[in-house]
Amino acid sequence: MTGNGSARARLLAELSTVSRRYVASYALFNQAVADHLGLHPTDLQCLNLLTLERAPVTTGRVAELTGLTTGSATRLVDRLERSGYVVRERDASDRRRVLVAAVPERTAEFGRTWERLGGDWSTLFEDLDDTELATIVSHMRRTVAFSTERIARLRTARAQPPPGG
Repeated sequence: MTGNGSARARLLAELSTVSRRYVASYALFNQAVADHLGLHPTDLQCLNLLTLERAPVTTGRVAELTGLTTGSATRLVDRLERSGYVVRERDASDRRRVLVAAVPERTAEFGRTWERLGGDWSTLFEDLDDTELATIVSHMRRTVAFSTERIARLRTARAQPPPGG
């Protein structure tokens, strides 16, 4: 292995370690925000994802967004509805469909809490140039796609009976 290969191996090893710390720190931050708001961490992230949607969504879409089963997604929406963060409403174009809509006042409160507790994340990126920012954005998009695929794979594997069982 050349000097470059050795440096790359060290960087990949460091990336593995720092990635694990990054994910853990974010999960712990998410838990702290959820605790502060009186929500389950998964409910908090569902609310986060709902605020990124352009319009109210079905519970099936909630399941897609979160990687949960439809039954688990229904229970999650039930909890968010009880806590006042979402409401269920009939689809105006198809009265048989029920949509989940975020409550604007409550999501604004959620956003203010997130900002107050999280501080100004943008300061972390002030010293980076556009190429470095683009690399981070690309990495995050690839990580989301990779994680989404892995979640689906794990859920499919869990639904399968064990070999010989």
